[in-house]
Amino acid sequence: MAKSSRLTAAAAVILGLLCVSAASAQSGRLDPVARLATAASGAIRGVVTDENGAPVFGAMVTAVGATMASATTDRAGRYEFQMLSPGPYFVRAHLSGFIVPRGQLVQVTPGARSASSIAIRRASALAVQPSVLPASAALPPPDSGSEAASTSEPPATGDSEAKDEAAWRLRHARRSILKDALDGAALIAQNSPDRGTDLFGTPRVMAVAISTPARAASSFFGETPFVGQVNLLTTGSFDLPQELFTTRSFERNVAYMSVGAPAGDRADWTVSGAVTQGDISSWLVSGEYLTRAPARHRYNVGLSYSAQRYDGGNPAALRNVTDGSRNAGAVHGFDTFAIAPALSVTYGARYARYDYLESSGLLSPRVSLTLTPAEHFRVSTLVSSRAIAPGAEEFVPPSTGLWLPPQRTFSSLIESRPLVAERVNHVEAEVERDLTPAATITMRAFRQNVEGQLVTLFGVNLAGRPPSSLGHYFVADGGDVATVGYSAGIKAVLAERVHGSLDYTIAHAEWDYSRDLTYLVLFSPSLVRSRSEQIHDVSASIQADVPETSTRVYVLYRVSNGFARRSVGDRQAFDSRFDVQVRQSLPFMDFSSARWEMLIAVRDFFREAVAGESMYDELLVVRAPKRVVGGLTVRF
Repeated sequence: MAKSSRLTAAAAVILGLLCVSAASAQSGRLDPVARLATAASGAIRGVVTDENGAPVFGAMVTAVGATMASATTDRAGRYEFQMLSPGPYFVRAHLSGFIVPRGQLVQVTPGARSASSIAIRRASALAVQPSVLPASAALPPPDSGSEAASTSEPPATGDSEAKDEAAWRLRHARRSILKDALDGAALIAQNSPDRGTDLFGTPRVMAVAISTPARAASSFFGETPFVGQVNLLTTGSFDLPQELFTTRSFERNVAYMSVGAPAGDRADWTVSGAVTQGDISSWLVSGEYLTRAPARHRYNVGLSYSAQRYDGGNPAALRNVTDGSRNAGAVHGFDTFAIAPALSVTYGARYARYDYLESSGLLSPRVSLTLTPAEHFRVSTLVSSRAIAPGAEEFVPPSTGLWLPPQRTFSSLIESRPLVAERVNHVEAEVERDLTPAATITMRAFRQNVEGQLVTLFGVNLAGRPPSSLGHYFVADGGDVATVGYSAGIKAVLAERVHGSLDYTIAHAEWDYSRDLTYLVLFSPSLVRSRSEQIHDVSASIQADVPETSTRVYVLYRVSNGFARRSVGDRQAFDSRFDVQVRQSLPFMDFSSARWEMLIAVRDFFREAVAGESMYDELLVVRAPKRVVGGLTVRF
């Protein structure tokens, strides 16, 4: 405990010194840093041109994916996004007086720049100059022989006659307050033979229905380009393979939406929310403000709030709850300060409050330093003190990946024990070297001191209690553990369409067991660890793209000898966890500038990997169930 207090105090002192140095340095005159990229990030660059191939100056280009970014084209029409997290990004261009084109899906790979050139058309290039009619004049049909009719296109027969009449009326109709929301000529262009139907011949009525409110909103709020994402998902859990085909496997419906826009010329804001309904009713909302690069100070400020209420009949789920619900809120603030072109420091903290803890307020400071002594070579260090509440994975939005609201209940394994937070004091140093533009190697050393290591148990049935389903789990205190470890990894482009990574970690741990160990052994004997043990861990990931079918596949597989065993008779030396995601674009549902995707994911990882987490957080999850997620994702 004393060692933990000293490390926490040291982290606080370092954080204070960095704040003072950042404030004093801010008064100086250092040029902004244009690039402090790491091998884990990528970039997108391209050119925006008009219908004649000429560069477009001042166009706003946005990219929506794992993060959101925006940029403005220069006089040569060029734009570039830097330090993007790997993954797919939806890229669009906006400019007043131009028709907004459909977005492009661009794949960002680690340590590489992806190209995305965008062609936009002037609205005047599609418009037809109408004849002027008195405001009170009626609208004659195109074949009435009037002067106005004589200026329109030659009459047609059959189906084209009806289209010509609709086109004529739209061009000669009175202008309303929505005249800028949807130009009549653009509407005709959307219903012209080359854009009138989708891949399966479906009329684009929904395209008009979606684009009209979007353009009206853009006119109301100015030229600010709003971007976002909507997820309509169904999720559930199963333990055995045969349970996958039962109705119980898909018990939750989730609605998620995220909207963002630029905040001035150098920052972006994002607001997200999700809700689900069932015996567990829950919702969450989050907001974030992020400064774009290049900048001397890159701020990341945000907050989140989540609530969960259980209306089922499992008495274990009602433990540690006062009014039948749980609430959690968090705020965070971080600053990446470019001290010099080759040196930057990130410092800040996260404060979270959980109403079901006796000590409800948890502070987690973090300081990291990144040095680039030479091109393609980086050295970084991290010092953090992370406090995490039991069940926090049900409330805290992940930094990447799918974001689902609270859908499972949890309680203390020992009824008389209150829920207590886990605290991890973490120090690490890492070296990265780019061998080629497509390959990077990493070496890392770390040390951890954990107080109150959390243990998570699924499938536990207590005597005299109703059976516990996969939607409920128990948590307990496994004790204190000190770990020293080393890891080596490589990230590479294996083929033109395949990217992969491989990491190997070896660690030595010393345990100080908690008083609850005897009780834990009754439910999972594998939780009894040697007081001194060695952990071997291998993680591999592969991401493949098939542009011919607009399909993306992601697979993550982790093998370790440290996973808690599912049963006493399980004598395997190693156990594993996996995560498989398949995203299929739906081009026949590309209404307006939105892009539709179908998602199917199966995984048995319980927690998301974050910086400074305890190595044992995932290893001590007993009988982790498989989780299935499926549904539609819309990016706009």
